[in-house]
Amino acid sequence: MIEGKTFAERLIYWYTERKRDLPWRKTKDPYPVWLSEIILQQTRVDQGLPYWVQFMEAYPTVHNLADASEEKVLRLWQGLGYYSRARNLHATAKYVANELNGQFPSKYSEIIKLKGIGPYTAAAIASICFDEPRPVVDGNVFRFASRYFGIEEDISKANSRKVFERILSEEISKDQPGTFNQAMMEYGATICSPVPLCGDCGFRLDCFAFRAKKQKSLPVKTGKTKVRNRQFHYIVFREGNNFFLNERVGKDVWSGLFDFYLIEGVASEELVMSLIKENWGIDEATLDDVSEPFIHILSHQKIHATFYTMSISAMDVKRLGEKSSLRAYSTEEMLNLPKPKLIVNYLQRIGIT
Repeated sequence: MIEGKTFAERLIYWYTERKRDLPWRKTKDPYPVWLSEIILQQTRVDQGLPYWVQFMEAYPTVHNLADASEEKVLRLWQGLGYYSRARNLHATAKYVANELNGQFPSKYSEIIKLKGIGPYTAAAIASICFDEPRPVVDGNVFRFASRYFGIEEDISKANSRKVFERILSEEISKDQPGTFNQAMMEYGATICSPVPLCGDCGFRLDCFAFRAKKQKSLPVKTGKTKVRNRQFHYIVFREGNNFFLNERVGKDVWSGLFDFYLIEGVASEELVMSLIKENWGIDEATLDDVSEPFIHILSHQKIHATFYTMSISAMDVKRLGEKSSLRAYSTEEMLNLPKPKLIVNYLQRIGIT
């Protein structure tokens, strides 16, 4: 690390020498930068990179994304989770393409008004693409900044962000604000990680946490997420090569995605069968298989899912159509529908990919 330089100069030097080679770092075009920031919310870089590539190949401009159907956007997003990100991405693409003639706003104060864009993403776009000296604050920055500067505010509290932003506003490079922000995120992700690599850190001699041996206690975070356990029992109705699915609606998880008929709550095999008979009068439904339990973890929920595969007759198909929103899809059609990762995992388990 260069001695006698400011924190920003030292950090930017480290970044230019050590940064990961990521495609969205090679442009100041706000569209690919915005796309990368939305994908990387709640997503690791190694997981998000292939999705960014697929989106850029399918929709190389904001106009292309705006013209896509929501179903196709959700299908391409499949597996990333937090599907509201994809819907907001699509809505903002339409707004930028149709209302702003394809031109992203160039100021933080305007960028933050776009749907699905909060303070972090707005600061990232404003600094990287338009050289506005707005510091970004995400999980990686919280961690690095709290340790280096000795910021002991509780990051689970909303007003703590302003403390970090104020301190970083004094440190950010006015000439290279985008590079500074990317360097902060990169350092927090690769060096000042949850288990910090202090031996590789060129800032350790000036680091509050290193000197005070507080690496494990910073950042301070007292709020804990309450996890809700849910029991899902999916009925996989099959008639020949057809599977029966419906589109999820409402405000629950996975709205707009497709899954099988769902019974939620504690249920036994006998109860499942009795409910099928009671709801649809399907007397000849054949229970072909009961899966091993699947565990699917969301940010605030832990889903325990069991899949019951049933072969049904043509008469039963008619009853399903009359008494439910289920619709028949061939295997190929089903694979092209946007589905929760839980459903994708189940299909892969039974050899359908």
